[in-house]
Amino acid sequence: MIEIYDLETWCSQRILLDKQQIGLVPTMGALHEGHASLIERSVKENQVTVVSVFVNPTQFDEIEDLNQYPETFQADRRVASQLGVDFLLLPKAEDMYPDDYNHRIIETALSLELEGVHRKGHFEGVLTVVMKLFNLVRPRYAYFGEKDFQQLELVRGIVGAFFLGVEIVGCPTIREEDGLAVSSRNLRLTPSQRSIAGIFPKLLKSSSCDQEIVSKLEARGFHVDYIKKIRGRRYGAVHLGSVRLIDNVPMTEVER
Repeated sequence: MIEIYDLETWCSQRILLDKQQIGLVPTMGALHEGHASLIERSVKENQVTVVSVFVNPTQFDEIEDLNQYPETFQADRRVASQLGVDFLLLPKAEDMYPDDYNHRIIETALSLELEGVHRKGHFEGVLTVVMKLFNLVRPRYAYFGEKDFQQLELVRGIVGAFFLGVEIVGCPTIREEDGLAVSSRNLRLTPSQRSIAGIFPKLLKSSSCDQEIVSKLEARGFHVDYIKKIRGRRYGAVHLGSVRLIDNVPMTEVER
């Protein structure tokens, strides 16, 4: 049976797990098929699986985006229980940031590209909360989706830089039938927006150059933050109305 902990209770019980191999799946809730793929792998590969559900306020660059983030605790609890999660960690913001976020993790190279250009401070919030979760849970393995590949690389970077002793496992992007990467944000698309959203990943994999892809997306009503090929992958971020979508594909999947 799944056990649910707030931060204070977790810290008092954590020592009981010291001799077990722990897998951690950090989430912000609204669990979907992408999260399920991470959880299933952790359950398969570890003695204990911990899923954290924490809508981290420090990684949102717009308060409106934070306020619109779905809260689906009861559904998340059912999903986690059905998938065999052992512990569901539900920290509160005031417990995670007793210092009012005065201490934070800053990366000064990769975090300034792509998402970092358009979401100031986003990766500081991500890396800081990931560091805190690693220290709290002390996992042997932590699971992250490749949909957020820049984030995945940054997390690997802090693990190496700070000798954290956690192995970061990148898991393939889970996609819907038309190729759109699964995301909680997809639920906010209107039917007409959802009907064209699949063009985004299709064009990322096309043989068109980056600027041609931008033009084709804009012609279909997307607002494009970036389409950029860098270090063996093509990355993209677009808006459909108020919904922002990100994705990336390895260049080995791009049409020749």
